[in-house]
Amino acid sequence: MDKRRLMLGNEAIAQGLAEYGCQIATSYPGTPASEILSSVAKLKNKNDLSMHVQWAINEKVAFEIAYAGSMSGLKSAVSMKQVGLNVASDPLMSAAYMGCKGGFLVISADDPGPHSSQTEQDSRMMAMIAKIPVLDPDSPEQARQMIDYGFKLSERFEIPVMIRPVTRVCHTRQDIEPGMICTNPKTPDFEKNPARWAATPKFRFQLHKELEKKLEAISQFPDTEPICRNPETKSKTAVVASGVSGAHCLEIMKESGLFNSISLFTVVQPYPLHQSFITNILSDYEKILVIEETMPVIEMQLADRNKVMGKMTGHTPRVGELLPENVEQIIFEFAGKKYEAESFKPVPGRRPTLCAGCPHRASFFAIKKAARKGIYTSDIGCYTLGLNLKAVDTVLCMGAAISQAAGFYHSYKDEKKRPDIVATMGDSTFFHAGVAALIDAVVQDVRFVLVILDNRTTAMTGNQPTPDSGFGACGEKLNKVDISSLVKGCGVKFVEEGDPYDTRAFTSLMKKAVKYSKETGPAVVISKRPCLLDPAQKKLVQDLPEYEVGDECDGCAYCIDNFECPALILHEEKGGQPSDQADGETDKKASEKKVSIDPVMCSRCGVCVDVCPKKSIREKNQV
Repeated sequence: MDKRRLMLGNEAIAQGLAEYGCQIATSYPGTPASEILSSVAKLKNKNDLSMHVQWAINEKVAFEIAYAGSMSGLKSAVSMKQVGLNVASDPLMSAAYMGCKGGFLVISADDPGPHSSQTEQDSRMMAMIAKIPVLDPDSPEQARQMIDYGFKLSERFEIPVMIRPVTRVCHTRQDIEPGMICTNPKTPDFEKNPARWAATPKFRFQLHKELEKKLEAISQFPDTEPICRNPETKSKTAVVASGVSGAHCLEIMKESGLFNSISLFTVVQPYPLHQSFITNILSDYEKILVIEETMPVIEMQLADRNKVMGKMTGHTPRVGELLPENVEQIIFEFAGKKYEAESFKPVPGRRPTLCAGCPHRASFFAIKKAARKGIYTSDIGCYTLGLNLKAVDTVLCMGAAISQAAGFYHSYKDEKKRPDIVATMGDSTFFHAGVAALIDAVVQDVRFVLVILDNRTTAMTGNQPTPDSGFGACGEKLNKVDISSLVKGCGVKFVEEGDPYDTRAFTSLMKKAVKYSKETGPAVVISKRPCLLDPAQKKLVQDLPEYEVGDECDGCAYCIDNFECPALILHEEKGGQPSDQADGETDKKASEKKVSIDPVMCSRCGVCVDVCPKKSIREKNQV
């Protein structure tokens, strides 16, 4: 057994999967869930485990692979972020009806806030719709433990079980003592039963009735019933909380002295809420405050407006993350205690921007040159930050850049002046959700340009491999799918690759693609340049020349406004410094605005040389 270690929440979840016998683990990367599978991969390699670990092409495929493992009797798990669960919702609903054999966990990491997501949706609501139980951990250690009784719950009732960590669990570190890794794999044994595994609507109706019976039994399962944290407290008021909010409540009530005057219940299984708990708390308490993120899942099941307060009554916020100071204020107001908020001096913020040397920035610069008054649809990834460069007009969801480009084309195609339409999408996103949309665009003869920003990795979530990488989650060698060949297979006639660092050539290519899209049909440009942050690309900047800004720079700020590279800095000093001249004249050069290059930030990509309209940026020491 290993010594105690400081673990990230996602590492603790991975540890639990390895400890409790998971044999198939799949995922598609998405913050805050990404580190779960990468941590499982490290444990597999370190302990030489008989486990299949895979980054799938999207969440739906990941779900279906892991679920088939469970149908074979193996403990299996699929992990994703909350919006990824939308992609996997189709198999999720059916899997709930059919149930499982080996324990099957759906780990859906929520992002209240949100910090890095399109929405702050609550996966517990999806569990309610699917009619599967959901467990809500309050810490990394509890998340590790939940893997155990999640598998037990799943196997006992033959039902998928959701585990729903949030960002504050996934990305918090805790001192944890890991247990023994399971090294006794089970043998798969798929029992054919078409009435269950391939059920027609008539049989699905029967499966639905059986599912309802399972939920009723699960609502009486003693291992997951709510816990009273202070049973010695005699009170007619109670706080009911789940997940991270429960951890906040416990700490706040102890520190404030309210722990001895208000009962506190923490809920491990928000759905289905235990029937005995519902009955007892409604009969034993006169006032009940429910604190949970993000939707009123527990509150709806208690369903007594005369006693129960929470989101539905306006006593807790309906949107946003519940931070400790928010929870403290809510509890104090519930207890009738005066709350004095601490004053915090706001910290100046800086808007997020693409990294110095990011090839996406160069691609966006060329796109704007080629389609100056175009409509720019984009997608989910680092390149969403093309917003800063005024090269992104829409961002909806994975794969929507192509579909929305088609929608704009159909809206404008009968107009005399049809705007150019350019869609941008990353390589991983194209594999995930772009192929079907591109086929549809080809069939409908949509006149647009798709720029696939191929940086050779899934950059935004931690440089996970793509189907074109040639290796898997554990570093194993895999087959590759070439993007260019795939695009041609979709029926696109104009498919060309270019290096965005070669600004002039890439801009010419973009103009050529825009012209083709106006006159002939859909065009695809593949912008190929590896992500500089990918550890596999460490040698990219070696032996490259350094760059400098010449004295002729007049501080026009074109490079700042239109390229926004963080290595370019505009100095706006006003008023010159005295020169060494005898007449005391002001040094004119010192009084002017000027751009400089931060050598620490600069990646030496050299694109700014072509960006500067005054040709003031050049290779260092160049004569």
